[in-house]
Parts: sequence; structure tokens; C-alpha cells
Amino acid sequence: MPSGIRDADAVIRVRDLQKRYGEVQAVAGISFEVGRGEVFGLLGPNGAGKSTTIEILEGLRAQDAGEATVLGLDVRHQASALKERIGVQLQSAALYPRLTVHEVLELFASFYASSVPPDQLIEALDLGERRNAQTRQLSGGQRQRLSVALSLVNDPELVFLDEPTTGMDPAARRSLWDLVRGLRAKGRTVLLTTHYMEEAEELCDRLAIMDHGRILEIGTVDQLVSRRFTERTIRYERLSGIDDATLAAFPGVTRVAHEDDEATLLYTRDVAGTIGALLGAAEARGVEPRGLGIRSPSLEDVFLALTGHAIRD
Repeated sequence: MPSGIRDADAVIRVRDLQKRYGEVQAVAGISFEVGRGEVFGLLGPNGAGKSTTIEILEGLRAQDAGEATVLGLDVRHQASALKERIGVQLQSAALYPRLTVHEVLELFASFYASSVPPDQLIEALDLGERRNAQTRQLSGGQRQRLSVALSLVNDPELVFLDEPTTGMDPAARRSLWDLVRGLRAKGRTVLLTTHYMEEAEELCDRLAIMDHGRILEIGTVDQLVSRRFTERTIRYERLSGIDDATLAAFPGVTRVAHEDDEATLLYTRDVAGTIGALLGAAEARGVEPRGLGIRSPSLEDVFLALTGHAIRD
């Protein structure tokens, strides 16, 4: 159980979950817990196993092995009871093409004993101008927002959001982020899958990095970064006359890399010492490092270190 999550507060509990499609091991024995009121993220590229994991937890797909409980219910045997208490947004929801946005929300609300008024959801997802539009007339981003609205129609205790901002413009994406933060403020739990680094950093209390059906690391962004990196990065436009061997000998430098043909990266544990040596070497050669900047390691750096490739590769 992760630090800070008591057993009674674990809304999701997964143990050695496995799922195979023929020769492909989509989920390869993963384990994790999600606490009540937490926004937990599954981060990884397409094909990492995120969507399969979330579909098992929603009771939409049966696992081959392992255990999964959601809100205290076994997802394999108690899926019907579970569906009253969760909200599900799928990557590609099949909507009734000739019903309007308001009509679809009314229809889905009728499936539950209690529900959120459609107009409230339309306002929350900024669909007011499309209230009376048929769903077939919606853009991809608008359909995505309607899909999120439908996941909230029963005022769920736990919301599953599977790549919720795919196809959204930047303004709509940030509006959705505010909605997720609002759910957390109300004590709701959110399990979010995403392949956007910024989204994971902005929203997730904790996250798991997945690749090839396995969880590679779990923790907060700060925990993930601190486990992998103790240095910071100095970046500048590449200089002629200073070779990598000279740079590697600067105080604190642990590694020299080149981001592209124009940028040099110095990974260092002594920022001041490294910059001082760099400026001294540049001055001695009559050159000046342009675009000089310092950055701390990011979630992107962690992902690269764990998987060996960028998230969209």
C-alpha cells in the first residue's frame, strides 16, 4: 500500500493483473492502489496497456489472471453493482447520431436512480452553444467533451477518464483540467490515462509509468524525478573550439550530450561550478555561449530514462 493510503481508503486495488491477446501480453502482471480522493495517472505511449487496464477495472473486459477490486467490489463478479457507482469515459464512445447533446444526456441520466441535471453538465463542459446540435454534427473535440459529460451523469464516486483531452484544443484541454481538479476537491477519485506529460504533471497526485504492459515506476512526479536524477541540466547553443572531453572535465559534470546539431547539454551536480568553467573556457577562446539556460529534470527525462524512447515514439 502506498505511503499515506490506509487500507480502508483504497478505492482501487490491483494485484498481479494480466491480460493477453494471442501472442501479445497487453498487461503483464501489474499491481497498484489508488486512494480515495486521489487523481491517479497511467502514463505511457499507445500500446502500453493503459486502456486494457482501465477497461478491466471498469468491468468491461475480463482479466486472464490476477485480482482487481474497485470500491470494494470484485470487477470480475460484481460488475453490475459497480456500474451504478462509477463514471466511464471511453476513447471512442458510440453516440446516438440523431439525438442532440441535451437529449443524449437526458437519456443517459434516465439509466440511473439519481443523476446530475443535463444543463449543469452542458455548462461544466462548455457545450452550451451545441446544446441542440445532433451528436453527428459535433467536432472531434466536442464529442470528447460530451463523452466526459456522460461519464459524470450519475455523479460517480470514481471516474475513469481514458485519454480525455485527445482532439481538444488548448483552451478546452485546460478547461477539462479544471473540471478534474474540481472533482478532486469534492472528494471524488479519478483514474486518468494520458500520453501527455504536461497533463500528467498538472493533474496527477501520483502516477504509474507503463510500457509494454508493465509498470516501470509509481510515485509523485517529484518522487519519480528524484529517484532517477540528482543533477540539473545546462543547455546552450553549441560552441566551436570546446570539445566534449574538455566539457566533461568541468566541475560537477556527469555527462555531456547533444540535443541536436545546435544544442549542448551538460548534466551537472554543481551548477555554479560548471557555468563558471564554461564561461571561463568560452572567454579564453573569444566566444560566448548563447541561449544559456538551466533546467531541472522533468517527467519527460524520467520516461526517457526508463523506456529509452520518447513517449510518442
